[in-house]
Amino acid sequence: PLVPLDGGRFATSDLNDLYRRVINRNNRLKRLLDVSSPTPQLIIHNEIRMLQEAVDALFDNGRRGRVIRGANRRPLKSLSDMLKGKQGRFRQNLLGKRVDYSGRSVIVIGPELKLSQCGLPKKMALELFKPFIFQKLEERGLVSNIKTAKRRVEKEDPIVWDILDEVIQEHPVLLNRAPTLHRLGIQAFDPVLVEGKAIRLHPLVCAAFNADFDGDQMAVHVPLSVEAQLEARVLMMSGNNILSPANGKTDHGSYSGI
Repeated sequence: PLVPLDGGRFATSDLNDLYRRVINRNNRLKRLLDVSSPTPQLIIHNEIRMLQEAVDALFDNGRRGRVIRGANRRPLKSLSDMLKGKQGRFRQNLLGKRVDYSGRSVIVIGPELKLSQCGLPKKMALELFKPFIFQKLEERGLVSNIKTAKRRVEKEDPIVWDILDEVIQEHPVLLNRAPTLHRLGIQAFDPVLVEGKAIRLHPLVCAAFNADFDGDQMAVHVPLSVEAQLEARVLMMSGNNILSPANGKTDHGSYSGI
């Protein structure tokens, strides 16, 4: 696609340049084959080779050794470059996607918590539980529409924090630490509102996540439906997953990483 920039210029995809090279060389070869006077075979073979190089560069730039570069001497991104790597189509869009009502933060130790609790930063909880807060505000007649509810939440009215405290009661959240190598890598916890920006975790549940407190990050997911909340509480609650399904030994306890 062409994206207009300031000054009357346009930003284009690298693929446009690579496709243009293929089209130009194909048209040139077609003209040579269509002329009335026969073209020497040496020139025809040379044009066929150049067309093949343009097609190769379109699929995998640099495969033949010589890299096709743009106007600013930067190598052009070919089709294969858009598929491979961390920013490629597979890893960026297909193997992982952004999820609504989820968050991510560094974990810190929370020995004051129960085994089934996690400390959730207030600002993060306010964002994650927005739809439930909107519902409570509307049920109590404090707002007449979603727009007003959003405004009150953004202003962080005192009533909003009271409603948030009420909403998180009996509403488990899921904590996940990558890589999730077994089912205990993602468990449910009862959230407790804490100050700061870090998620707090009881030290005795770290072994199942293979987590420690040297900068590890964990993801938070909010189950929305009643069925999902019930399933999280019955099957995934940390207190219900004390024994490892692999060997029957306890997965709760201190280990050398703490």
